[in-house]
Amino acid sequence: MNLPNKITISRLFLIPIFIILLVAPLDWGSYDIGAYELPVAHLLAAIIFIVASLTDWLDGYYARKYNLVTNLGKFLDPLADKLLVSAALICLVELGMAPAWIVIIIISREFAVTGLRLVAAGDGIVLAASQMGKLKTTLQIGSAAFLLLHHFPFSYIGLPIGTILLYLAALVTVISGVDYFKKNWHVMRDSK
Repeated sequence: MNLPNKITISRLFLIPIFIILLVAPLDWGSYDIGAYELPVAHLLAAIIFIVASLTDWLDGYYARKYNLVTNLGKFLDPLADKLLVSAALICLVELGMAPAWIVIIIISREFAVTGLRLVAAGDGIVLAASQMGKLKTTLQIGSAAFLLLHHFPFSYIGLPIGTILLYLAALVTVISGVDYFKKNWHVMRDSK
């Protein structure tokens, strides 16, 4: 249980707190932020989401810098990422802030790629994340963060940046998923 793994586990523990802040009926007031209103509970949830998202970079940095990469970390890190983003997107659907069909596309792609990685792992092959996959993750996290913040600070000019990024994330999610399967189809084809 090294430092990167502890950081990853802290991200997992932040997820339920984040969910409670979003879906529990907490009336702690709100802020007027231009064309939108930002409930205090959503602001706190957004801060937790952003901090948890940053721990993904932090645990990877420490694991690589100090050569602390472990099998537990290889398992937990992508799991924590997918759980955090999925929880955020599903809660946003629950709150009426994200279309369900986009979230279904995003989560379905994650299941499909995870399945492909499991087949590859069974044959001793490690499939690395592509640059497009990293862009996809960045867009998903950015869109969720801005939606949680009710588009702040772009809310002052009436720009729904979170929604725009969510549609862009969906597009890149589909493109990166197709690209990932095209590049790695040999794993399915040659699987025992």
